[in-house]
Amino acid sequence: MVKRLAFAVPGHLATPTGGYAYDRRMIAELEKLDWKIDVIELGENFPWANKETLMAAEARLLMVPPSRQILVDGLALGVLPEAARRLREQHTLVALVHHPLALETGLSAAQAEILQASEHAALRAAKHVIVTSAATAQQLTVTYDVPHDKITVARPGTDPVTPAPGSQDGIVRILSVGAVVPRKGFDILLAALATLTDLPWRLTIVGDRNRDPATAARLETDIARLRLGARVSMLGAISAEHLADIYARSDIFALPSRFEGYGMAYSEAIAYGLPVIGTRAGAIPEVVPCGAGVLVEPGDIALFARALRSVVADAEVRRRLAGVARAAAMDLPRWHDSAKVFSSTLETVT
Repeated sequence: MVKRLAFAVPGHLATPTGGYAYDRRMIAELEKLDWKIDVIELGENFPWANKETLMAAEARLLMVPPSRQILVDGLALGVLPEAARRLREQHTLVALVHHPLALETGLSAAQAEILQASEHAALRAAKHVIVTSAATAQQLTVTYDVPHDKITVARPGTDPVTPAPGSQDGIVRILSVGAVVPRKGFDILLAALATLTDLPWRLTIVGDRNRDPATAARLETDIARLRLGARVSMLGAISAEHLADIYARSDIFALPSRFEGYGMAYSEAIAYGLPVIGTRAGAIPEVVPCGAGVLVEPGDIALFARALRSVVADAEVRRRLAGVARAAAMDLPRWHDSAKVFSSTLETVT
C-alpha cells in the first residue's frame, strides 16, 4: 500500500544548502520506500517571513486533506505555532528540526527570545520531532521541553565516494563548504589563514552567496584587506560534479562554524578521507571522530590558526588524520539507512 505524506518546506526545495539537500534526498529515498510525497512550498524569507507569507503558508497547510500526515521543516514550523495547533486537530503533525532557530548566529537577544518562544509552542503541537543529531535532540529536550521519547534522530546519509588523492604540486589545497552566512565562520577562516602566509596553501570556498549578500560582500572585503586575493577563490553554489572534482584535489577541509545542528559538509569531507579542521560547536564532535581532524572552541581566531598551521605545515600529520578519516568513512550512515529510520518513525506515529 502506498503511504502518503505532505512534506512542507520554506522557500524552494532546490535551494543549495545542507538543510534543503537533506530534505531533497530524504524525499527521494522515501519514495523508494513506497511513500507518495506531496511537496508543499510555503514561501520565502523564513523564519522572518512577513505576515502575508505566514498567512499564505498556514492556508496551504490547512488545505491538506484531513487525516493525511504532515511533516514541516522546522525553519518554517518554528514560526507557525498557531498553524501547528490547528493542524494537530485533524492531522498527524511531525516536525523536522535541523537546528533550533534561536541558535542562528547574528540574532539579537530579543530576536532569539522571540524565536525560542515561538518554536517552543510549535514543537508542543507536533506529535513527533525528527532531528539530525543527538546534540540537537538533547538541545530540544533541555531547552524546549520536548520529551525524549517524542524525538527520533535520523542522521544525514552519505554516498560512497573514492578517497581524495589530494594535490600533487606541493601546494596544500584547503576546501571550505557552506552557505555564506555568519554562522559558518568564514570570517574566522580568512583571519586565521592571514597568519599563515609563510606556508604554501590555497583556499576554495564553495557555498550559496545569495542567502546573506551582506556577509558575502564583507568576505570579499576581507579577502582584499588581508591581501589574500591570489590565494582564495569564492565559487558560490556549484554542481555536485564540480564539487566532487574539487574534493578530489583537496588536502584539508576547514570550516570554523559557530554552530551546527549536524554539519553535512563535515561528514562529506570525512567520506572523502580529508583531515578536518573545525570547531566543537553543536553536533560537529558527533560527525568528526577523534583522530580525523582538529576541533577547537568556536569563535577563536588564534586557536583556529594554530590548528590550521599544525596540519598545513606537516604532511605526516595530514596523512595520519586522513587515514583515520578514511577508516571512519566506512561507518558513516548511508542515505537508504537514514530513510529507513525516517520511514519507520512516520509509520509508527501515524
